[in-house]
Amino acid sequence: MPSALSIDLRERVVAAMAEGVSCHGAAARFGVSASSASRWAGRLRQEGQVAPRSRGGDQRSLGIEAHADLTCATHEAQPTICLRELCAALAERGLTTSTSELSRFFARHRITRKRGRCTRSSTSGRT
Repeated sequence: MPSALSIDLRERVVAAMAEGVSCHGAAARFGVSASSASRWAGRLRQEGQVAPRSRGGDQRSLGIEAHADLTCATHEAQPTICLRELCAALAERGLTTSTSELSRFFARHRITRKRGRCTRSSTSGRT
């Protein structure tokens, strides 16, 4: 994936357009596309900056973060619950999520989910 163009270049293109150079003229002078020059000028008018927006990352976690208290309370009520069961319990309360989203949620909040031992320790060897 290509990297974003520098803020300095963006500012020079927008400054040239502010001086009266056309969008196509400024784009040709600095070697960028006319659509990029137009977007940068529009972004400067709307948001007051020409810096590139952030790219990538987790876009879907806002939904579960809004219900963090419900998720934590459900987990604290049943600490040995598995992720699939937790998804079903949250779905009953109106929050649809996936097991991978819950796993990322617990990792972000540094909540460990170790389950207890199902069997006794071995007396004859290492476990």
